[in-house]
Amino acid sequence: MTENNPHAQEFGSSLDKAKNYAEVWNIVKDTVAVALGKRRDSMMLFLDDLPLQLGAYYPVGTNNIVLNRSLVEIIEANLSNKATINALIYNLLLHEYLHALGEMSEMDVRKQVLEVAKKCFGEQHLATVLARKSPWVLLKDIPLHPFNAPKRVMEIVKDFEKTSKYIV
Repeated sequence: MTENNPHAQEFGSSLDKAKNYAEVWNIVKDTVAVALGKRRDSMMLFLDDLPLQLGAYYPVGTNNIVLNRSLVEIIEANLSNKATINALIYNLLLHEYLHALGEMSEMDVRKQVLEVAKKCFGEQHLATVLARKSPWVLLKDIPLHPFNAPKRVMEIVKDFEKTSKYIV
């Protein structure tokens, strides 16, 4: 299949090389703007220890996304490929960003995640593969034992989104 977006290679390369949450986040916003023509600024990212079945969530009516720190840490500890970790984080943040843009239906959001990934990365990029199969395919070969680690304090990701506006 031919790429729908002439910038697919650029998006893919940028995601593969992203160094932090803020860089992945900028790619999320840019791909949604290209694919769906929507954008929302002034979002904040929090990391929290959530049940492993929950990758992230968007508290409706806020400008917050809460990402499962434990899930990301387990994937990072078992996969050394930064591009794979970035593709996971991209999919989780994209899903919640679409909720923040007003789409509340889980089924519709899952379809839109795949639509955005296909359009902006092409069929073969790992971000699209994870959107099609589910980010949880990354856990299939990782032994997940119940862990009783104490719950850590939720943390805010500093410099997640740069804004020139003052927000109260």
